Amino acid sequence: MSAVTSLSALARLRQVLGEIVDLQRAAELLQWDQETCMPPGGVEDRAAQLATLQRLAHQRFVSAEVSRLLERAEAEVEGLPYDSDEASLVRVTRRDLELAARVPSDLVAARADAAARAAAVWREARAASDWSRFVPAMEVSVELSRRLAEAVGYEERPYDALIRMSEPGLTTARVESLFAELKAFLVPLVRRLVDLADRVDDRVLDRPCDRDAQLALALEVIRRLGFDLNRGRQDLSAHPFCAAFGPGDVRVTTRVGSTLRDSALLSSVHESGHAMYEQGIPRSLDRTPLWGGASPGVHESQSRLWENLVGRSRPFWEWCLPRLRAVLGETVADVDVDLLWRALNKVRPGYVRVEADEVTYNLHVLLRFEVENELLEGRLRTVDVPDAWAARLYDYLGLERPADALGPLQDIHWCSGMGHFVGYTLGNLIAAQLMEAVRRDLPDLDRRIADGIFGDLLGWLREHVHRHGRKFTPDELVRRATGSPIGADPWIAYVEAKVAAVYGLT
Repeated sequence: MSAVTSLSALARLRQVLGEIVDLQRAAELLQWDQETCMPPGGVEDRAAQLATLQRLAHQRFVSAEVSRLLERAEAEVEGLPYDSDEASLVRVTRRDLELAARVPSDLVAARADAAARAAAVWREARAASDWSRFVPAMEVSVELSRRLAEAVGYEERPYDALIRMSEPGLTTARVESLFAELKAFLVPLVRRLVDLADRVDDRVLDRPCDRDAQLALALEVIRRLGFDLNRGRQDLSAHPFCAAFGPGDVRVTTRVGSTLRDSALLSSVHESGHAMYEQGIPRSLDRTPLWGGASPGVHESQSRLWENLVGRSRPFWEWCLPRLRAVLGETVADVDVDLLWRALNKVRPGYVRVEADEVTYNLHVLLRFEVENELLEGRLRTVDVPDAWAARLYDYLGLERPADALGPLQDIHWCSGMGHFVGYTLGNLIAAQLMEAVRRDLPDLDRRIADGIFGDLLGWLREHVHRHGRKFTPDELVRRATGSPIGADPWIAYVEAKVAAVYGLT
């Protein structure tokens, strides 16, 4: 009997799944290179390479061999605990396969090819601040997203199919309900805080910040938080992101600005949250569908937790300000913790999502969510996106129509289709919910953070979130960690308390 045939179905399934993961990671490495190193002339070649790799990975996954092995493996794990590695691997693989099998390999390849080509068009359109240049590529993106939704299937809304693929267990209606709670709370709050703008002086953030100094500080901080540089690295890119190619190779990128307001620090902290999640998933789950974040929303909860609930907290700056003074010297010699903390948390409605404060951020996501639904359902023409954008921007944030570069061209995400943005708001909500649970278990968390002790918080996240990988759906994971499914109340309570403290409200 050969070595292959002597293996159990589960063991053989793991082998095949590992080869599929290798193909996917090779594609992800090419995408990382495209954003960091690739010369402009490589777009056409890279589009073909990504299309080939993703088509091959998809074809292998939906093959008859995987279906046969999975069916036999299901019999082998019958009776095992729901949360065991073996039962979870079979269950999640079945869920992924049922969705993937509905999508033709040609559509997978077409989306990869279109995304790579659209990225180059987007850069040119953004540089010219001209939405019309991006319209043809955007029309392709919308059409491919519609085709994907039709292939996956839905009962009520096309967006249901996209959410099903990214945030299993959630629906468009559920997300709309969460957004409705946030909108009712945020729109009047933002208007009130705009009228109270003079209460918080944030001019300190406009002070110059040396490029090399901010990069050195950012690297020191994320290493101290828990990002393992033996298994990771940081580079520069136009749009910060995290890319993971396995437990031993998790990379982040950041970008630098000229002032404290747009320095690399908080974007690095944000991406390190993603990276520490990936680094915290057990190697025993590697090269299987269980390795990775539970969903984009859960993944974003880790980055937003570290960036906002830690990185914008007063205890964090009690620890970090001396380090900022060490690298910037006289630039911040007169700055105290209270001034800097309040400045970093001032509510300033702005045009750019990635630069938005905590309070206004979710309104940026709501805007995009509504535009995407209208595009998918044919209620909005691609050419009219800037008009729809401007109307909502005024209604939600009180801002006048922006240039296209600061409006619908500010994000690269639409190059690869619809449905990405929901995870950003889900991440904010989950982060606050997790932190409530953390504080119940670690009541002296603020003191630990002020002392530069971050390992206890990271350890809690390792135990309750990271070690599970993709075993559970977002609601399952959050319920296990906090006792409740995903909700808006913890985030609203957190924002109310912070705003009251920052603005001196009663």
